[in-house]
Amino acid sequence: MITLEVNGRSVVVDVDPGTPLLWVLRENLQLMGTKYGCGAAQCGSCTVHVDGNAVRSCVLPVSAAAGKKVTTIEGLTEPSGAALKQAWIELDVPQCGYCQTGQIMSAAILLRQKRQPSDADIDACMGGNVCRCATYVRIRGAIHRAAALARGGAR
Repeated sequence: MITLEVNGRSVVVDVDPGTPLLWVLRENLQLMGTKYGCGAAQCGSCTVHVDGNAVRSCVLPVSAAAGKKVTTIEGLTEPSGAALKQAWIELDVPQCGYCQTGQIMSAAILLRQKRQPSDADIDACMGGNVCRCATYVRIRGAIHRAAALARGGAR
């Protein structure tokens, strides 16, 4: 039995300690926002926050998250998270949409660290997130828009 704090609530799961956190979130907890992309921590689709850090849940054993705060896209409630979701919609970022939750989760960490990121900051933070539809220009624009929204910019 492993105890996790997921999106602000304590949960106990009966799984092998080596099971990737991704599968526990999706199969045991029915949190489908976190996606499986590559299974090798290379694409970023499975990005979640563990104790405030972006991690690739496809390779993180659930035992490594025991006793830590796990946040998925469903639990991203901080102001920058809401601003990111709004900006993503406003700028029509997704095409297929598969990578978008991982993109947003990575961007949320960036906006927590830098209220007004530069293009270089965005590129450095988002470089590990692959978008097969190549919406990188819209992703960058949405991060700038979300930063403005989070700072109280025009809605």
